[in-house]
This record gives sequence, C-alpha cells and structure tokens, in this order.
Amino acid sequence: VADFPEPGIQFKDLTPVLADPHGLAVITAALAEFAADAELVAGIDARGFLVGGAVAHRLGIGVLAVRKAGKLPPPVYSETYDLEYGTATLEVPADGLELTGRNIVIIDDVLATGGTLAATSRLLTRAGANVTGAAVVLELGALGGRDLLEPLPVSSLHII
Repeated sequence: VADFPEPGIQFKDLTPVLADPHGLAVITAALAEFAADAELVAGIDARGFLVGGAVAHRLGIGVLAVRKAGKLPPPVYSETYDLEYGTATLEVPADGLELTGRNIVIIDDVLATGGTLAATSRLLTRAGANVTGAAVVLELGALGGRDLLEPLPVSSLHII
C-alpha cells in the first residue's frame, strides 16, 4: 500500500494471507520450526499477536503480547524507539508474569528497519528474559533491519 501510514512509506499488508486458512497454516508451521525450543513466544502489537498466538498454540506454549504504550495497567517495563516515520513505545507487564531466565522467541509480521524488533529484544532482556531469536513472515531486505538485530538470530520466511 503506497504512502501509508505516511507519504513515502510502502506498507506491506499481510492481512489477505493471514485470512486464508492454508496461508496461515503454512506460515504458522514454518515459524514454529524456528521457535521450537522457546518456552514462550512474544508477539508484537498487533499482527504479531495473530501470528505469535498461532505459533504458540502449535508449540503448546504460551504467548506474551508486547503492547503499544498505554494498553496495560502499571507497573510495566517500557521501551521507546524510533520508527522510519516517528517514535513508538512498547510495554510488557512488570508484575504477574515471571520472565526472568525464560527462553523467548519474538514473532512479528514484517522486518523493515529493525527498530521494533530491536526494541522488543531490549525490553524483554531488561525484564530478565533470554531472547533466543526473532522470526518474521516478510523481510524488507533493502532496509537493513537485520543488521540492527545482530547478533540475535533472525528468520524470515520471505525477503524482498
């Protein structure tokens, strides 16, 4: 989608493939292979919730929703970061969920500049988790987001 959410941005909408039962099954199976050793899947707000939840269900483990700021009651861990078109803040609960020492794989739909995935990794690490990798459906290779995540292992189902 051209010029969304801002002029000059090419938004990659995966809604049609996620709405297709076969497409969702193929994506879920492939991402679950990468996340097979995880104790918990972290899905990033909002499409990462869909894919992360499906992967966690397939693996028989839980899913952690990494939320946009202001959606969780305090106390929270938070991480503010730069996007290609502004800034954002992500949060996870600081109480009621023990993340210390847990092996977590981050799941999202698209890897662009890497800011969101890197912020999520920093956020979970600060909460005490062991982030073992990140997996996405689509990677925009020309934007170099993977470089920002080094040395974190990253798996992409498709790179354009």
